Amino acid sequence: MKLDATIAILSTDGFEQSELFEPLEKLREAGATVHVVAPKTGKIKGWKDGNWGDSVKVDRTIEDALAHQDDYDALVLPGGVLNPDQLRMREDATRFVRAFFKDGRPVAAICHGPQILIDCGVIEGRELTSYPSIKNDLKNAGARWVDREVVCDQGLVTSRTPEDLPAFIKKTIEEVREGRHAGQRTA
Repeated sequence: MKLDATIAILSTDGFEQSELFEPLEKLREAGATVHVVAPKTGKIKGWKDGNWGDSVKVDRTIEDALAHQDDYDALVLPGGVLNPDQLRMREDATRFVRAFFKDGRPVAAICHGPQILIDCGVIEGRELTSYPSIKNDLKNAGARWVDREVVCDQGLVTSRTPEDLPAFIKKTIEEVREGRHAGQRTA
């Protein structure tokens, strides 16, 4: 069954390459329209094995995506150490993410990706997972952190590392098919 949805992948330079490219590919294969959303036009560069990796074309700037917020059915937040740390400092990025929670739309974050959720104020009381090094940051923000390959809490999908990508992508597609989640409205 075709995934009839439009999905935003919010990222910037320094994203973990596999955590953007694999969901992008698999979501498109499932039939979704997927836009890479970033602070700038052109391309953003990935991080792979401790070095700069491949680049990906930006489809929309965050500003443009905010203006078309209702076009998106779901949001994916790839990790990487640099990527979420930069995005969480941007008011436009946190506003964009919070809008998905306000509307109950699915959000999927992997590895260090959940860091931006701390600054959005949307994880208190939520069960999630992440890369282990940010566990205490998430717990201090009120999350119930667990160590599992994929965790889903009312439309919020999280995973730990690139090794979890198959489960992460499968659960993300399932949540997008389910649509809006009343319990997701935490912002």
